[in-house]
Amino acid sequence: MLYHTHTLNNGLRIIYKPEDIPVCYCGMVINTGTRDELPEEHGMAHFVEHMLFKGTQNRRASHIINRLENVGGELNAFTSKEETVVYATVLNEHAHRAVDLITDIVFYSVFPQKEIDKEKVIVLDEIQSYNDSPSELIYDDYEEQLFRNHALGHNILGKQDVIESFDTDKLLNFVQNKYATGEMVFFVLGNLNFDKLIKQLETQTAQSNLPLLKPIRTQPNVFLPETRVINKDTHQIHYVLGNRAYDLHHPDRMGLYLLNNILGGPGMNSMLNLSLREKHALVYHVDSSFQPMTDTGLWCIYFGTDPENASKCEKLVLKSLEYLRENRMKDQLLNKYKMQLMGQMAIASENKENFALSIGKSFLRYGKIDDIETIRMHINNVTTEQLQRIANEVFNPEKFSILKYT
Repeated sequence: MLYHTHTLNNGLRIIYKPEDIPVCYCGMVINTGTRDELPEEHGMAHFVEHMLFKGTQNRRASHIINRLENVGGELNAFTSKEETVVYATVLNEHAHRAVDLITDIVFYSVFPQKEIDKEKVIVLDEIQSYNDSPSELIYDDYEEQLFRNHALGHNILGKQDVIESFDTDKLLNFVQNKYATGEMVFFVLGNLNFDKLIKQLETQTAQSNLPLLKPIRTQPNVFLPETRVINKDTHQIHYVLGNRAYDLHHPDRMGLYLLNNILGGPGMNSMLNLSLREKHALVYHVDSSFQPMTDTGLWCIYFGTDPENASKCEKLVLKSLEYLRENRMKDQLLNKYKMQLMGQMAIASENKENFALSIGKSFLRYGKIDDIETIRMHINNVTTEQLQRIANEVFNPEKFSILKYT
């Protein structure tokens, strides 16, 4: 699979995947998220992402909105614990507009105080809306439990009292210290002239005063498992069980991806779905997830159920985990699960927007892109012995942290 890469003198990396399609997908992945916030900055990474659309040295907010909308394009952004991503979709003939706009809002936003005050109302309303959804909120409370007294434990949206203190100087200071050119990747999937793309990015980032590198992240604290029950006065019991897991560079990362997919992935034939929903009809939704990060990871199981069924659901979950720890999977069954995961990945890669985003993230994290055949090789190399060893490490009941909403 052909990729073109280049690094500008200011450290910004560029990756371009040519495809003969009429639409261009492009964006900037920035290695800055909520874990990079100081205590007095909680919620700022997400707030800055909102404010990138509110005015630059070259454009007012209305100009930013219309720059791509007027030619049928789209501009989006999101924030995670470790990344901020700004990306666009537009016809190839207008790709220069997208490149121009993304670099402008990332490198030259001015964060007008009037717009900050307006956006505070919107973000605080977003927080209230989020608090009304216990099936989503429980993940934030659980991550706070798993990464207690560390920035990874703070939710992405932040808290009202901190957000109300934000002003222009604080936002500019955050970007100046945390948006580092050497930790950004500009990605493009489409049909462009790569040399022209390089020249445009060189020109449009030439006046930037952003640093090459940002402060080093602190590693999470020592993990102490605990069980908590929070009374939320909800109709259902919401339940999360999990453990810290492998980071982005761990050799068993792909094995845990596969094992997690078997246990509670999106397939209707996952172990947890077959047990809790199909066989016993105790839940509408149950899943497990694995999220690797720079220097740690998170694996957890979630379900929501009526109070009278909670104990039985928990026993069924623990029974599934015990089975994976104590029984080595047969090769024939493992091969079936490998085919399932590879099929899911291949189908997901056909979503061009998701594929473009994955290119940017992968190049930022690993400095390379693994094509589908390389990923297939990694999956095929996973053994039954490895899966059982991973199950005993990650699905160890002595290390489980549990959170319940009642």
